[in-house]
Amino acid sequence: MPTTQFFQSTRKIIGAGVNYKEILRLTNAPKPDAPVIFFKPISSLLEAGNGAATNSTTPTIRIPRVFGGVINFEAELGVIIGRRCANVPTDQAMSYVCGYCLALDMTGMDFILDARPKGLPWCLGKGFDTSTPVSGLVTRAELPNPDDVRVWCDVNGVRKQDDSTRNLIFPIAELIAYVSRFMTLEENDLLLTGTPAGAGPVRHGDVIVCGLGENLVTMRCEVVDE
Repeated sequence: MPTTQFFQSTRKIIGAGVNYKEILRLTNAPKPDAPVIFFKPISSLLEAGNGAATNSTTPTIRIPRVFGGVINFEAELGVIIGRRCANVPTDQAMSYVCGYCLALDMTGMDFILDARPKGLPWCLGKGFDTSTPVSGLVTRAELPNPDDVRVWCDVNGVRKQDDSTRNLIFPIAELIAYVSRFMTLEENDLLLTGTPAGAGPVRHGDVIVCGLGENLVTMRCEVVDE
């Protein structure tokens, strides 16, 4: 199903932060007691489609002026909720999934690094327009084992991220169960499962190509100043 048909009814974008084991190893940080959850507005969605686009049709990620010309890329597996649910047991959580997508969680990292020690929200660093490029729908049949799929990302042809969702700290079912204890999840809500180690800065003119698996889905986006 094309992205335009699927995400037009999405009402919530829910993100999970610090959710790959390698990040904890690299930072020598303890495992979080619970998933680190944040939200992104629907206006942040960017329909990036599937496959490597031509230069004339490449979706563009715009860097807001307030971020000083630099933002971070974060490639992720996105999970699409298929039906309304609340207080879902972990062992039933996957039955509420209708499919998946490839996503980028573009981030104003300097803003977030300033907000964290002050106990302030992340939303302005996560929610700017075009900060959530998404592919089209990947069906459950196309991705029968979402708990072990490669998530990778290249910037200007250089591999920056490459890990498997088997290394998530909180797997998909646990994320769904946890979030559903606090709020009702609705059809076509988008859950971002976290990004592998290697996320970093991009600037005007950089080209991001990311993917799931070997040939399951790819996206190509260009970064431009606002």
